[in-house]
Amino acid sequence: MTNYLYRHWKTPLTLLLGIAVFFFWWKAYPHALSYQEQYQLFLWTPQYFSERVAVPGGLADWLGELVVQFYYVEWLGAFLLSLFFMLLQRLVWASMKSHALLLYPLSFIPCILLLWSMGDASVLLGYGMALAGVLAFSCLTYLFGLHKGRKPLLWAVVADVVLIPLVYWLFGGLVWLYVGIRMIHMGGRPWLWTVIWMGATFWMASIALPQWPMQQIIMPIAYYRIPLLCPWMLSIIPLVVFLLCTVAAFWKGEKTRPTTRIRKGVWTALLVETAAVAGFACWLVPTGFDKDTYALIRQDYLVRNQRWDDIIKEAADYQVRTPFSSVCVNLALSQKRLLADRMFDFYQSGDDALVMHSIGDLTSNMPSMEALWHLGMVNATQRYAFNLQGSILNAKRSGRLTRRIAQCMLANGHYQTARKQLQWLSQSLFYRQWANERLAALQQEGDARERAILSDADIKRVRSLRFKSDFLFSIGEPATMFGLLFNDNHQNLMALDYFLAQHLLSGNLPAFQQYLAWAQQYGGYRQMPLGYQDVMRCIQNNGNVSDSPYRNYVKRMTGQ
Repeated sequence: MTNYLYRHWKTPLTLLLGIAVFFFWWKAYPHALSYQEQYQLFLWTPQYFSERVAVPGGLADWLGELVVQFYYVEWLGAFLLSLFFMLLQRLVWASMKSHALLLYPLSFIPCILLLWSMGDASVLLGYGMALAGVLAFSCLTYLFGLHKGRKPLLWAVVADVVLIPLVYWLFGGLVWLYVGIRMIHMGGRPWLWTVIWMGATFWMASIALPQWPMQQIIMPIAYYRIPLLCPWMLSIIPLVVFLLCTVAAFWKGEKTRPTTRIRKGVWTALLVETAAVAGFACWLVPTGFDKDTYALIRQDYLVRNQRWDDIIKEAADYQVRTPFSSVCVNLALSQKRLLADRMFDFYQSGDDALVMHSIGDLTSNMPSMEALWHLGMVNATQRYAFNLQGSILNAKRSGRLTRRIAQCMLANGHYQTARKQLQWLSQSLFYRQWANERLAALQQEGDARERAILSDADIKRVRSLRFKSDFLFSIGEPATMFGLLFNDNHQNLMALDYFLAQHLLSGNLPAFQQYLAWAQQYGGYRQMPLGYQDVMRCIQNNGNVSDSPYRNYVKRMTGQ
């Protein structure tokens, strides 16, 4: 019985890790998976592969993107991540080369630290792939006996001259962990020349890539989305793996093989240690996921999937006080025709609460871009999408943004430029069908092509709502733009709601009163919306209205 437990008790623990990781991503943070997927566009082409492996850490980057593309289906992405974490844990254990039962729970610690570090949305899965790849090479060199022999120095020379540069080029700067583990496997001998050869590898890489600073040579862009930055935890995780391998190599405690009788005290200590590691994980991992940051990421995820009711419901429970959140909530309210009734029941950041001005980062303008698209402001949507795409710091192309750019071009009738965007999407996995259908439509001629393009209800709707004439556009005057948009098409009720809401946000009450008749005439309301009633009470009573949402907004904005 003891031997059976020894042979099989480790597998259930690893499976428990996989199950925990799966439900963590699928149920708690599916929006984090969507966030990662939307900032890349993995192409199934030889050229895309060659571009990735042409730089240090390229294979890790390619493997990371290969898995991340499946985040498009959240449960599938969570499942693949669970498999990856189980593999990583077993690679850590295999690298430790230990038969000590008490050390097995410690092999879960690097996985826990990696899961915690992934709370930083800029940490890429390529880093985890690099860590797993380095450990896999360490295990392979041990498996093929390159750690022993009559002339171990000769074996080390033959192996390291080839493998150190190879591991570096495939997985990046974590090659130092490969060197460190090899030295442990070879008995801890101070192979000074191995360390020197690793340094020479970095030096040769700096010569081959003169445009790269040394910091990027050591920590390639496959690890972190922001170039030249490296969170301290990305250095701590491989150091922990190295320390675990060192402890395992010099462990003086009880080592147990299948033929060894295991004392009851060892099992008791093992259970206590396992519980301690599990408790450490439950405490540490949530602290890596900032509540406000991921609340905003979730709002953008819900906007992307048009889950308007969920946005409103969750914002009623907790709303981050930022313009980003205000744009998301107002867009959801407008899609449910609740903006006029409930707008000031939620936090409003000011005159940027409907559409934010252009900001040079990869996230802030996502909900503004979506709001402009639903309004029918096609050119503004396209400009925001291009700006967002250009703000991705590791120069990746976004599948979500590329699709939106293609939609804008199709809505505007710019078919030749749209074809280029669609061809990229057609080489992907989850955007392929959509792109191929549009490419097939573009192959037709004349009226048949137009009918095929307009079979897309979204493009047909936006084309009917867009501006009908050319003029100088200024997002700095949103009320004017919304008014002109509604004046072009009185069926565009979202533009009407935004037009009146913008006057309220900017405090232009005379203009609101002037155009309130539009809401009565075109809005389709049986009675004046509750939000507008509240505003009119404030105007009639000079703001002396208790428990008025609009009065509270004005008081907060003016400080009076």
